[in-house]
Amino acid sequence: MAIPSLQFPCPEKIALEKPETLSSPSLQNLTQDDLKKIAALKAVEFVESGMIIGLGTGSTACHAVARIAELLQQGKLSNVVGIPTSKKTHAQAVQVGIPLSDIEHHPIVDLAIDGADEVDTYMNLVKGRGGSLLREKMIEGACKKFIVIVDESKMVEYLGASGAMPVEVVPFCWKYTADRLQALFQAAGCVAKLKVLGNGDPFVTDNANYIVDLHFEKGIGDLNAASDLILRLPGVVEHGMFLDMATTVIIAGSRGITIKNK
Repeated sequence: MAIPSLQFPCPEKIALEKPETLSSPSLQNLTQDDLKKIAALKAVEFVESGMIIGLGTGSTACHAVARIAELLQQGKLSNVVGIPTSKKTHAQAVQVGIPLSDIEHHPIVDLAIDGADEVDTYMNLVKGRGGSLLREKMIEGACKKFIVIVDESKMVEYLGASGAMPVEVVPFCWKYTADRLQALFQAAGCVAKLKVLGNGDPFVTDNANYIVDLHFEKGIGDLNAASDLILRLPGVVEHGMFLDMATTVIIAGSRGITIKNK
């Protein structure tokens, strides 16, 4: 379905100190992918010529990558360098002609745009259900500004409410690591499951690791404490909680675009 042409104010006209909803009746009856695209296009309005941009991974971020490439081709942006957060995004960016680099050559990134699997009230995130959490966290942790783009279905009361919280682990004795992860959150009804492909083989990340998905029956309490407990376990590489990292969240819903800023 074609996405309607929407007019939004320029980013500098948006109040940054409180959430703002930009309503439009034309947003009614759009699909989830339409909403993802609208959020992505809004985020790209913050991209300026000469920026180093973290390019996110996933079904929402791919719309932002495509839009940045379009603006470069039109001459509306120039001298933009992208830093991809996965092999998949790298391939897309190469295909559409975005110049690329990495955080070794550009340790400070001006702006990153990426989606999220969950966003809580405090703009904490779950990311990485697609398996790219380590590279995403490395690059988005190096950003001056991190814009998260989601549709309204990704907003949750607590992290883990809608599905798995992924943890990247080394393949060696992964079951032992998974059992220890599950034991950490027994009080939250945690069940740890290896992420697998359709044929039953383990999903392998871009870094040649496995993903253990943690499923919770209820909230896990202090997120920073939970993060520390997970990262202290030998065999754990990184987890999918992105705490206090997002500077802006753009939410597309049936009532319009909502922008939340820190």
